Amino acid sequence: MNTRFRMAIGLAIFTGTGLMFAALAAGDKEATAAKAEQHILAVLTDLNENQRQGNMNCTEEDGRFLRVLTEAVNAQHVVEIGTSNGYSGIWFCLALQGTGGKLTTFEINAGRAALARENFKRAGVDNRVTLIEGDAHQEVVRINEPIDILFLDADKEGYIDYLDKLLPKVRPGGLILAHNTTNLASSMRDYLKAVTTNPALETVFVHQHDQGIGITLKKRLAP
Repeated sequence: MNTRFRMAIGLAIFTGTGLMFAALAAGDKEATAAKAEQHILAVLTDLNENQRQGNMNCTEEDGRFLRVLTEAVNAQHVVEIGTSNGYSGIWFCLALQGTGGKLTTFEINAGRAALARENFKRAGVDNRVTLIEGDAHQEVVRINEPIDILFLDADKEGYIDYLDKLLPKVRPGGLILAHNTTNLASSMRDYLKAVTTNPALETVFVHQHDQGIGITLKKRLAP
C-alpha cells in the first residue's frame, strides 16, 4: 500500500469520524431542545390550570399564537407590557429558545412580578428574561435596543401612550400585538384608530370570538 493511498484512507476515516461526531452532537442538541420544550409546556399547563384566577392571563390559544408569530419573525427582542404571573412571557420564551432572543417585560404589581420571577425560573427561561418592576409608562424609556415584537397587555387606556413611546423603537417589519381588542372603551377605540389610520402600519384582528388580538405590522417601506 503506497503512502498516498494510506493517507487517503486515513483522511476518509478522519472525515467520516468527524461527521459521525457532528451528527451525534446535533442529535444531542435536538434531544435537549425537545426535553426543554416539554418541560416548558408542562409548566404552562400547570399555570393555566392553577394560576389563572386573578392573574389576567391570555388564553392557551393566544399563547400558542404568540409563540408562532415570535418564531415566524425570528424575534431577537420581545417587549411585553404587563407581565402578570409570566404566563404569556413563557410562551414568548418558548419561541425565543429557538431564535436565541430575549424578553423584556414590565409589571407594576410587586406580587405578580415576584410570582412571575418564580415561574420563569421554574420553566428554565429566566436567563432570557429581564423583568422591570414599576410603572411601564415611565420605565419604557430604558429600552434602547430595537424591538421585533411589542406585546401590549396592560392598562387599556395606556395603549396609546405605549404605542407613541415605543413605535419608533420597533424595527421595520416588526409587530405590535395588542391584547383585548374587543374592549370597546373609548381609550381602546383611540388605539384602534391610531393603528388603522397610520399609513406606515398595517393592522388585522384575530381571535375576535374571545379577547381579541390586534396584529400591527410596521411596514418596511412606509409611504
